[in-house]
Amino acid sequence: MQQTRTVELGTGLFALLGMGALFFLTTQTTGGEDFSADETFEITARFDNVGSLRPRAPVSMSGVTIGRVTRIEFDPSALEAIVTMDIDARYDQIPEDSDASILTAGLLGSQYVGLQAGGSEFSLEEGSEILLTQSAIVLESLIGKFLVRGGSDGAD
Repeated sequence: MQQTRTVELGTGLFALLGMGALFFLTTQTTGGEDFSADETFEITARFDNVGSLRPRAPVSMSGVTIGRVTRIEFDPSALEAIVTMDIDARYDQIPEDSDASILTAGLLGSQYVGLQAGGSEFSLEEGSEILLTQSAIVLESLIGKFLVRGGSDGAD
Protein backbone atom coordinates (compact mmCIF):
# COMPACT_ATOMS: atom_id res chain seq x y z
CA MET A 1 0.00 0.00 0.00
CA GLN A 2 2.82 2.42 0.93
CA GLN A 3 4.74 1.50 -2.24
CA THR A 4 1.68 2.24 -4.43
CA ARG A 5 1.31 5.69 -2.86
CA THR A 6 5.01 6.44 -3.46
CA VAL A 7 4.69 5.43 -7.12
CA GLU A 8 1.58 7.62 -7.53
CA LEU A 9 3.31 10.63 -5.94
CA GLY A 10 6.40 10.09 -8.08
CA THR A 11 4.30 9.86 -11.25
CA GLY A 12 2.35 12.99 -10.34
CA LEU A 13 5.53 14.92 -9.57
CA PHE A 14 7.08 13.79 -12.86
CA ALA A 15 3.98 14.90 -14.82
CA LEU A 16 3.94 18.26 -13.02
CA LEU A 17 7.63 18.87 -13.76
CA GLY A 18 7.06 17.89 -17.39
CA MET A 19 4.24 20.42 -17.78
CA GLY A 20 6.35 23.09 -16.10
CA ALA A 21 9.25 22.39 -18.46
CA LEU A 22 6.91 22.53 -21.48
CA PHE A 23 5.50 25.87 -20.31
CA PHE A 24 9.01 27.27 -19.84
CA LEU A 25 10.08 26.05 -23.30
CA THR A 26 7.01 27.58 -24.92
CA THR A 27 7.58 30.99 -23.34
CA GLN A 28 11.27 31.00 -24.29
CA THR A 29 10.89 30.12 -27.97
CA THR A 30 7.85 32.05 -29.18
CA GLY A 31 9.33 35.50 -29.78
CA GLY A 32 8.93 37.01 -26.33
CA GLU A 33 11.85 39.34 -27.02
CA ASP A 34 10.70 42.95 -26.79
CA PHE A 35 11.54 45.45 -29.48
CA SER A 36 11.32 49.13 -28.72
CA ALA A 37 12.66 52.06 -30.66
CA ASP A 38 12.10 55.78 -30.28
CA GLU A 39 12.04 56.33 -34.04
CA THR A 40 11.35 53.84 -36.81
CA PHE A 41 10.93 53.81 -40.55
CA GLU A 42 8.55 51.58 -42.48
CA ILE A 43 9.55 49.28 -45.34
CA THR A 44 7.71 46.56 -47.26
CA ALA A 45 8.55 43.32 -49.01
CA ARG A 46 6.48 40.98 -51.20
CA PHE A 47 6.54 37.22 -50.74
CA ASP A 48 4.89 34.34 -52.59
CA ASN A 49 4.39 32.49 -49.30
CA VAL A 50 4.78 33.83 -45.76
CA GLY A 51 4.21 30.47 -44.05
CA SER A 52 3.22 31.08 -40.43
CA LEU A 53 4.80 34.55 -40.16
CA ARG A 54 2.76 36.76 -37.84
CA PRO A 55 2.64 40.46 -36.98
CA ARG A 56 5.13 41.32 -34.18
CA ALA A 57 7.58 38.75 -35.54
CA PRO A 58 11.19 39.97 -35.33
CA VAL A 59 13.09 41.43 -38.26
CA SER A 60 16.77 40.65 -37.83
CA MET A 61 20.06 41.27 -39.55
CA SER A 62 23.21 39.33 -38.63
CA GLY A 63 21.26 37.78 -35.74
CA VAL A 64 20.37 41.16 -34.18
CA THR A 65 16.72 42.23 -33.94
CA ILE A 66 16.41 45.55 -35.78
CA GLY A 67 12.65 45.72 -36.24
CA ARG A 68 9.22 44.11 -36.15
CA VAL A 69 6.66 42.94 -38.68
CA THR A 70 3.67 45.28 -38.33
CA ARG A 71 1.23 44.07 -41.03
CA ILE A 72 0.75 41.19 -43.43
CA GLU A 73 -1.71 41.77 -46.26
CA PHE A 74 -2.64 39.99 -49.49
CA ASP A 75 -2.42 41.76 -52.85
CA PRO A 76 -5.21 40.20 -54.96
CA SER A 77 -3.88 41.60 -58.24
CA ALA A 78 -0.30 40.31 -57.86
CA LEU A 79 -1.33 37.25 -55.77
CA GLU A 80 1.42 37.97 -53.25
CA ALA A 81 1.64 38.71 -49.55
CA ILE A 82 2.85 42.20 -48.63
CA VAL A 83 4.79 42.29 -45.37
CA THR A 84 5.17 45.70 -43.72
CA MET A 85 8.02 46.13 -41.22
CA ASP A 86 9.10 48.86 -38.82
CA ILE A 87 12.89 49.20 -38.64
CA ASP A 88 14.71 51.04 -35.85
CA ALA A 89 15.91 54.39 -37.25
CA ARG A 90 19.41 53.71 -35.83
CA TYR A 91 19.83 51.18 -38.64
CA ASP A 92 19.28 53.61 -41.53
CA GLN A 93 22.37 52.46 -43.45
CA ILE A 94 20.89 49.18 -44.77
CA PRO A 95 21.65 48.98 -48.52
CA GLU A 96 18.56 49.26 -50.72
CA ASP A 97 19.46 46.09 -52.65
CA SER A 98 19.38 43.95 -49.49
CA ASP A 99 17.29 40.80 -49.59
CA ALA A 100 14.64 39.55 -47.17
CA SER A 101 13.97 35.91 -46.31
CA ILE A 102 11.42 34.29 -44.05
CA LEU A 103 13.36 32.05 -41.70
CA THR A 104 12.46 29.66 -38.88
CA ALA A 105 13.78 29.98 -35.32
CA GLY A 106 13.44 27.96 -32.19
CA LEU A 107 12.16 24.49 -31.49
CA LEU A 108 8.54 25.38 -32.08
CA GLY A 109 9.22 26.88 -35.51
CA SER A 110 8.37 30.55 -34.93
CA GLN A 111 9.18 32.49 -38.08
CA TYR A 112 10.89 35.83 -38.57
CA VAL A 113 12.20 38.03 -41.39
CA GLY A 114 15.95 37.93 -41.92
CA LEU A 115 17.65 40.69 -43.90
CA GLN A 116 20.91 40.08 -45.78
CA ALA A 117 22.90 43.18 -46.72
CA GLY A 118 23.41 44.08 -50.35
CA GLY A 119 26.13 46.28 -51.83
CA SER A 120 24.30 49.41 -52.96
CA GLU A 121 25.51 52.88 -52.02
CA PHE A 122 21.90 53.93 -51.37
CA SER A 123 20.06 52.98 -48.19
CA LEU A 124 16.53 51.85 -47.37
CA GLU A 125 14.32 54.69 -46.16
CA GLU A 126 10.70 55.35 -45.21
CA GLY A 127 8.41 53.66 -47.76
CA SER A 128 11.12 51.59 -49.46
CA GLU A 129 10.32 48.17 -50.84
CA ILE A 130 12.76 45.26 -50.71
CA LEU A 131 12.67 43.66 -54.14
CA LEU A 132 14.79 40.56 -53.51
CA THR A 133 12.82 38.15 -51.33
CA GLN A 134 12.80 34.46 -50.48
CA SER A 135 9.54 32.97 -49.28
CA ALA A 136 9.06 30.66 -46.32
CA ILE A 137 10.03 27.04 -46.81
CA VAL A 138 6.94 24.91 -46.29
CA LEU A 139 7.98 21.55 -44.85
CA GLU A 140 4.94 19.72 -46.28
CA SER A 141 5.81 20.93 -49.79
CA LEU A 142 9.42 19.76 -49.45
CA ILE A 143 8.32 16.33 -48.23
CA GLY A 144 5.82 16.07 -51.08
CA LYS A 145 8.46 16.94 -53.70
CA PHE A 146 10.90 14.46 -52.16
CA LEU A 147 8.32 11.66 -52.17
CA VAL A 148 7.27 12.36 -55.78
CA ARG A 149 10.89 12.55 -56.95
CA GLY A 150 11.77 9.40 -55.00
CA GLY A 151 8.83 7.52 -56.51
CA SER A 152 9.62 8.57 -60.08
CA ASP A 153 13.30 7.49 -59.84
CA GLY A 154 12.33 3.83 -59.47
CA ALA A 155 9.94 3.92 -62.46
CA ASP A 156 12.64 4.67 -65.09
